[in-house]
Amino acid sequence: MDDKQDLPWNNPRFRNWIALVRAEKAVVTALARALQPLDLKIAQLDMLMNLHRHPGMSQHELARKLLVGRSNITMLLPQLEMRGLLSRENDVKDKRVMRLALTAEGEKLLMEALHVYNGLIEKVMAQSTPAECDRMGAVMLRICEAMKTEPE
Repeated sequence: MDDKQDLPWNNPRFRNWIALVRAEKAVVTALARALQPLDLKIAQLDMLMNLHRHPGMSQHELARKLLVGRSNITMLLPQLEMRGLLSRENDVKDKRVMRLALTAEGEKLLMEALHVYNGLIEKVMAQSTPAECDRMGAVMLRICEAMKTEPE
């Protein structure tokens, strides 16, 4: 067997994986930069989007949705609460559980951020045809399934 054949960068799957990782990093960097004028970080945007889609979810449910530890959520929530973007209230059935909801200010900021985010998504996805876009999505879902994670 040829030693050069065994090198990972000679493998098309490896090269394509590196291209995917580079593209992801480029998009994340661009999104972080685009959110700066709104004084919003990507993790905060993720939280606001999930609270918009699932109002009243608990901190534990939010952490599970975002695939992060509850300690990560606990650190970010006070920042958003102090900015008046979300509210925390005790669950009526279990006082140990805190229910989260966006405030009107949180909804307003989220809509501005979604406009920015959607513009970036359109720019990125315009690099592919609708059929390619659908195939890409299908492949990513299969990767999530293979890695046994929740696509969201």
